[in-house]
Amino acid sequence: MNYSFDHLDSLMEDAGLDALMITSKHNVQYLLGGHKFIFFSAMDAIGHGRYLPILIYLRGDKEKTAYVANTMEKSEHDNDPFWVPHSYPMAWGSVDSVKQAIAHLNKVGFTTGRIGVEPSFLPSDSHAVLIDALPNTALLDATAVMENLRAVKSPAELAMLREASERITDAMQATIAASGAGSTKHEIIERLHREETNRGLQFDYCLLTLGASHNRAGSDQAWAEGEVLSIDSGGNLDGYIGDICRMGVLGEPDAELVDLLGEIEEIQQAAFAKVKAGAPGAALIAAGQAALARQPHKDLTDFFGHGMGLVSHEAPFLLTNHPVAYEGRDADTPLKSGMVLSTETHMLHPKRGFIKLEDTLTVTETGYEMFGTQGRDWNVGGTA
Repeated sequence: MNYSFDHLDSLMEDAGLDALMITSKHNVQYLLGGHKFIFFSAMDAIGHGRYLPILIYLRGDKEKTAYVANTMEKSEHDNDPFWVPHSYPMAWGSVDSVKQAIAHLNKVGFTTGRIGVEPSFLPSDSHAVLIDALPNTALLDATAVMENLRAVKSPAELAMLREASERITDAMQATIAASGAGSTKHEIIERLHREETNRGLQFDYCLLTLGASHNRAGSDQAWAEGEVLSIDSGGNLDGYIGDICRMGVLGEPDAELVDLLGEIEEIQQAAFAKVKAGAPGAALIAAGQAALARQPHKDLTDFFGHGMGLVSHEAPFLLTNHPVAYEGRDADTPLKSGMVLSTETHMLHPKRGFIKLEDTLTVTETGYEMFGTQGRDWNVGGTA
């Protein structure tokens, strides 16, 4: 288990919650201790409805915890039993699932109180059934409770994130080396997909640019001699995300390219230097922004940082609405050892193209450790 029930109970008490009804796949996986039902790993829809796993937890009483699962999860439970005392592998949709959750609450005598739910992951038909069946309960937002519970990673989680990052950087190195003049964006993305899959990752996405273009979507645009390539990919290892961006060039990088990537690197290093347990998250953001303001191409460049783990933007939240819509609520809170951060700087150069580095760090007592360190300079294409 990557969390303690005492910590969970404390967070729930602070939020005024008596129970949790968790319905997001990532938080169900987290609370179950790692279970991820592979059948619905890449999609939710089936028939007229959707897969809706539900984990129910009553504050201070883990013996009443229940998991409402898809029928096929019974086999997984038989082979490797879930820790929860009550398991209900019977659901195929969002209504039968929530009805079973309500039946369990009635069974354990919970008919009044404040239930924490995840509004962004609770379908409207499930919500309607809950309100109708539990008129003496209040449904409150438990999103922040779960984010704060996951914010500090365990050693096992850090190992998973390190491995995911290293496998992605390896896959990127292989992809750039094997791609050359005439390789299209579609072909390069598909090659990265295969390279990540061959390394045991679940491929999530690849954002790719070639030449002077800033368009990161797949296309038939082909890589030409002297052009740059930016390759930004997320892949996950058992749900834990590696998210890295590296740069390639077809031919040796000229002096201008070396200088442009040097600007990006200076900004990244300035931010890294402020990462340490006990330091406010705002310090690394301020340092990165101050370094950006000194660069010759500052008007073309942007920098930001965010937490990551099971979700690509999660606690600590260091910036407000930049670029994903959330409040920078953790900016002034001291960083803790075991938190994981992504720092990224990109330049939209009108002639040389999209130039970016994105790195993953874990906070330590004395500073930081970077995951997936390879390929942070210019990587020359077509060398395989």
